[in-house]
Formats: sequence, C-alpha cells, structure tokens
Amino acid sequence: MKLLKIQPAIAENIPEIVALDQLCFNGIWSEDGYRREINSDKSILLTLSLVNNSELKIIGIGCLWSILEEAHITLLGIHPDYHRQSLGSLLLYTLLKDAVNRQLERATLEVVTGNQVAINLYEKFGFKVAGTRKNYYPKTGEDALILWRNGIDKPEYTTELEDWGNRIRDHISQQYLLY
Repeated sequence: MKLLKIQPAIAENIPEIVALDQLCFNGIWSEDGYRREINSDKSILLTLSLVNNSELKIIGIGCLWSILEEAHITLLGIHPDYHRQSLGSLLLYTLLKDAVNRQLERATLEVVTGNQVAINLYEKFGFKVAGTRKNYYPKTGEDALILWRNGIDKPEYTTELEDWGNRIRDHISQQYLLY
C-alpha cells in the first residue's frame, strides 16, 4: 500500500512545488510567491506527498488565505497522473478543516469556467456560483467562476465536513494509507 502525507510546505519544497505548479497551472506563481505563502501567518500552503523509503514526492498542493472572516482558497492542484483518486477532495477537505479551525465564516475561490471536474468537486463541498471574473487568467485569457460557501462557522457544517472527511478517507484507504 502506498503512503500519503499532507503537511505544510517548507522552503525546501519550493522547487518541487513550482514544477507541479507549471504542470497544473502553467506557472501561476513564482518561487517568491510560494515563499511568501510559506512565511505568512495568514496563509497555509499544504503539500500532498507520496512517501517512499522516507522520500517524499509532492503530488498535490493547496493554499488558503485567511482574510478577516473569509477563507480564500487560492489554489488546489493534483499531478495529472493522480487525478480521479479523491486526492483533490482530500486536499480541499484539509484546507476547509483549517478554515474551520481558524473560526472563519465563509470560503471563496475562483475556478476556470471550463474546468467542470473542479467545479463538480467544489459543488460537492457546497460551493455555489456567485459570479464570473472576465479574463481572470492572464496567460490564457480564460474567465473564472467565483464560488462561495457560507456558514463554515456553523456546527452543522463541522458535522458535514467530518462526514466528507470520513468518506474521503474510506475511499482513499482502498489504495493509500494516510501517514
């Protein structure tokens, strides 16, 4: 069974994170951008790694900004070789759990309008379309949907989030062991 580990990124991870960013997002952020996220107390940058003989291979990244009472999910990416294994769900769940622990009230994010797989994932977690940002992605000129999830500070949301977490862990445990 393969081992998975989710943990906050550290400076030594930056070259590998930037390579994954290139693959997933066509280079949305620079090394300096990731360094700022690692050093900010208003941000959490998570890595999802495969563990093999104490070596970690980063296969996913996710980032959340804490802005007043809002969680802004700034990126969520999984290496294409590991799509459709609920690993994006696992990272999103972990980011939302962090937002709940920070006692934030709502969550928001932007997603490429044509990325239906990602949109389906976010909708599964209760996000709703709030609008569109025209030409949001400068490299491609693509539009972004703005998605919102209110009420993440409510007790029923914590229960719902834990249910999602249990289902995700159950599904992942068929192939991976969380470490």
